[in-house]
Amino acid sequence: MNRIVAKFSKLKSAGQKALVVYIGAGDPHLEATLQLAVAFDQAGVDVLELGVPFSDPLADGLVNQLAAQRGLASGTTPPKLLSTIADIRRQSAIPIVLYIYFNLIHKVGLEKFISDAAGAGVDGLLVLDLPPEEAENYDALMQRANLCPIYLVAPTTPEDRMALIVRRGAGFIYYISREGVTGMQTSVAANLGAQVAKLRAHTALPIAVGFGISNPEQARAVAAAADGCVVGSAIVNQIAAHGQSPQLVPRVAAFVKSLGEAVKSLPPVPG
Repeated sequence: MNRIVAKFSKLKSAGQKALVVYIGAGDPHLEATLQLAVAFDQAGVDVLELGVPFSDPLADGLVNQLAAQRGLASGTTPPKLLSTIADIRRQSAIPIVLYIYFNLIHKVGLEKFISDAAGAGVDGLLVLDLPPEEAENYDALMQRANLCPIYLVAPTTPEDRMALIVRRGAGFIYYISREGVTGMQTSVAANLGAQVAKLRAHTALPIAVGFGISNPEQARAVAAAADGCVVGSAIVNQIAAHGQSPQLVPRVAAFVKSLGEAVKSLPPVPG
C-alpha cells in the first residue's frame, strides 16, 4: 500500500488527525534536508512535503520564495533531491510528497520523472500548476507507479470543479484555507468548517488544510475541522533563522514536535 494511504488509514483507525509538514528541499543544503526528514519522523510528523527549488514559484509567498532561492544556491536539483530521498528511505518510512512545478517534470519527461520519483521512495506529487483537466496522462502514469496525485482546492473553487478535482486526487486533498500565496497568518479562516464540510460532500478522501498555519494553537484548531493540517512557512522561517547554526535540526524539530503534540492532543474521533 502507498505510504500516504497507509498513514491516513492508520490515523483514521486511531481517531487521530495528521500533521503534514512542508520544507524547501536543499535549504540550507541537502544534508540538512536528510537530517530534518529523519528528525521530523521521530517528532511525530505524518507526511513530509518537500518543495523542489524552482526559479519562479508562483504559489509561494516570500518566506518560501527565499527558501527556494537558498535551495537553488545550494545546488539542489531534482536528481540530487531524489538521491537524498533514497538516503532518507534507508532511515525512515515517513510518507514523502514532492511539491513541484510542472516545468521541472516536463524537462525530464513525465514518464521518466514519475518512474524516477517512485524508485527513489517518493509517495506522491503535488504539481502546483497542472490543472486536473489536463492531467489524464499524468494521473494514469501516477496510478501505474503507485504514487498519489495530490490536488489543491481553493476557497474560490466552484462546486462543480471541486467535484472534478477530488475525483482525480488520491492520498488526500489539500484544501487551501485562504486566497493568495503561502505565508504565516495571525488567525484561522472563519469559514473553514463550512468549506471543509462542502468538500466532504464530494469525497471520502482525507482533507488536509494548509496556507497560513503559524503555531500549535492554529494547527490544533485546523486539524479539529479537517483530517489534518499542513504547516509550511512557519517551519521554513525557523530554518531560515537557524540555518547556519549547528543546532538547526534539534531547534526546528522541537518546534515541529510542538505542532504535532497540539494536533495529537485532540480528542479521538469515533470511527
